[in-house]
Amino acid sequence: MSQRGPTGTYIRASTTGEVVRAFVPHPLPPDPPLVITAAIRDRLDRALIALGRLDSITTLLPNPELFLYSYVRKEAVVSSQIEGTQSSLSDLLLFEIEAAPGVPIADVVEVSNYVAALEHGLERIRAGFPLSNRLIREMHEILMRRGRGAETHPGHFRTTQNWLGGASIADAVFVPPPAERVPECMAALERFLHDEPERSPTLTKAALAHVQFETIHPFLDGNGRLGRLLVPLVLHTDGVLGQPLLYLSLYFKRRRGEYYDHLNRVRTDGDWEAWLAFFADGVTEIAEGAVSTAKRLVTLVQDGRERIRGVGRGAATALQVHEALQREPVTTIPRLARHTGLSVPGATAALGRLVGLGLVAEVSGRQRGRVYSYEPYLRLLSEGTEPL
Repeated sequence: MSQRGPTGTYIRASTTGEVVRAFVPHPLPPDPPLVITAAIRDRLDRALIALGRLDSITTLLPNPELFLYSYVRKEAVVSSQIEGTQSSLSDLLLFEIEAAPGVPIADVVEVSNYVAALEHGLERIRAGFPLSNRLIREMHEILMRRGRGAETHPGHFRTTQNWLGGASIADAVFVPPPAERVPECMAALERFLHDEPERSPTLTKAALAHVQFETIHPFLDGNGRLGRLLVPLVLHTDGVLGQPLLYLSLYFKRRRGEYYDHLNRVRTDGDWEAWLAFFADGVTEIAEGAVSTAKRLVTLVQDGRERIRGVGRGAATALQVHEALQREPVTTIPRLARHTGLSVPGATAALGRLVGLGLVAEVSGRQRGRVYSYEPYLRLLSEGTEPL
């Protein structure tokens, strides 16, 4: 590692009568430059190979948009859990079909906002809009528009001091830049994202930008979730991933202590290299996991189809319902009828066959307005999303 010391400057900041030392990060890229050893290069290469396999998996999937739909929602659940929500993937899917969730509504609203913010960012980027502070603010407005945090000025950089850890700023673990320095810090980060003053390899750019965003902490709330979203957005913008299928929240959730330790060591010691190695390992682990999940989903769906074909009479309509359940693994009979074009009695009979095969279960316990879940499919997707 290069002998850098702190990657920013400590300045005096005053808030609520307390005078503290706030950290203002130096602009990226690091100075002195990163020292990419053979060991780090090997880890970066493995990560890029894993990303290539992840990018190609969409060409093997019969319905790649269905996998993306479900995988984005899994990421939303895990990323929001890191911030303290207790919502599960099934809770989110219940909320999206307007069925009563089993957790406080505010938790599910936060996860739903996350999905909407990501989808907005991707739509704008695909339309040619740059990954920029304007887009980040737009996504933040969507992320915070409903539920907890709606009073923290959605879509606007903070105008007051914030801090991380501790009951008050006096015993904070970390104090980000004063509010008046946020615009200049974020402008410098935007230039780095646009390869100014020099181009950075995409993986390195995503890794460094994530730390810088978390260090600036430009909003009063929602910084963690947006900082994690920066990673797939950078990879997608730079063409490394055709679909935004790489989400590191599960990796950070499993290794929370290491993750926060690396962020702090970057700030205090300039140890960007150790962070980059940790980040590359996470990309490899999560990309390989996503490829494995996609393959297992394909096998699960194919096995389900074979079992359905074996029922004989009624298999055709049961296959229609089975297909619809891949798009909406938690649903109701009226929604199935609408999505398949079947009559309500027809959808009910077909669903009954799937229940008999053990592919679907009734999960509401109600006599009216029953809710059904494609259980094996949902169990596979839900791996790793257990609340903290």
